[in-house]
Amino acid sequence: MDNERKLTIARAMAEATAQEMRIDPRVFVMGEDIADLGGVFGNTRGLAEEFGKERVRDTPISETGFIGAAVGAAQDGMRPVVELMFVDFFGVCFDAIYNLMAKNTYFSGGKFNVPMVLMTSTGGGYSDAGQHSQCLYGSFAHLPGMKVVSPSNAYDAKGLMTAAIRDPNPVIYMYHKGLQGMGWLGTEKGAIVHVPEEPYEVEIGKARIAREGRDVTIVSIAQGVHHGLKAARILQDQGISAEVVDLRSLVPLDRDTIRASVAKTGRLIVVDEDYHSFGVSGEIIATVTETNLADLKAPPRRIAYPDVPIPFARVMEQYCLPNADKIVAAARELCGAVIPA
Repeated sequence: MDNERKLTIARAMAEATAQEMRIDPRVFVMGEDIADLGGVFGNTRGLAEEFGKERVRDTPISETGFIGAAVGAAQDGMRPVVELMFVDFFGVCFDAIYNLMAKNTYFSGGKFNVPMVLMTSTGGGYSDAGQHSQCLYGSFAHLPGMKVVSPSNAYDAKGLMTAAIRDPNPVIYMYHKGLQGMGWLGTEKGAIVHVPEEPYEVEIGKARIAREGRDVTIVSIAQGVHHGLKAARILQDQGISAEVVDLRSLVPLDRDTIRASVAKTGRLIVVDEDYHSFGVSGEIIATVTETNLADLKAPPRRIAYPDVPIPFARVMEQYCLPNADKIVAAARELCGAVIPA
């Protein structure tokens, strides 16, 4: 039955891309190991077999080259979907991303759009050290000219990919490795959900209330949403009702949904696998305190990655990563004045 049709995020991404390729000949895909292998994280699996090597192109290991080529193709009327295998590799091609992809519409006075999707993997937790495990959400969200999305489940993954491919603007599509459904990485079971077979869009810039609550708001994206949901279930048994907000998009940021949730609960915890300082977590807190300070019953808290390079040793990495226990401890502290532990 269709209502039992559940997909991993990787399969949902591939399905959305294939459906757009069938209806729009301008859409093509390129990147390292995305054709024959189907992508290291599975999100282009099956595309080369259906669409051939002209529209699904394996590239040399030259991120600057193929991302620059995608920008040119997009400005010339195509709709490329290009993969930067690890977000950590952005340093070797950032000029192509930020000075070309993000700015060329502005530089041209709106005469040239850059309708391309740059998809890239994020996240740690599997002992791959500091050059393959970062999230870097804040690095991209900070820089104007690009939309930034990151799904927490397969339904959103398909809808956001469809919306991103159809968008006239450049979109950074950041998928978390731990949610892809790849056996060798492990996966979050909560990310594997019902996905309609027909094409659909999830609006970029619209957050989702993943769980309703009354005592504390937990705001996060991608893997952090699942940490928040696990924490909320634990807190429920302790008499604390937690609301979980899944941002889905960082740019545009759905500030209204964040503010409305905090206005209801009076308490805010932000969960972010990116680094603690100068990032998304601080921006979300500022979103509330700049306009709704009177709504807060306690100072906001953030559970983020400490400002250190990500260690290879598993015990050290796990110590640094956000998790449900850290969220529970923060929520108990925030709610302790009115709710007995």
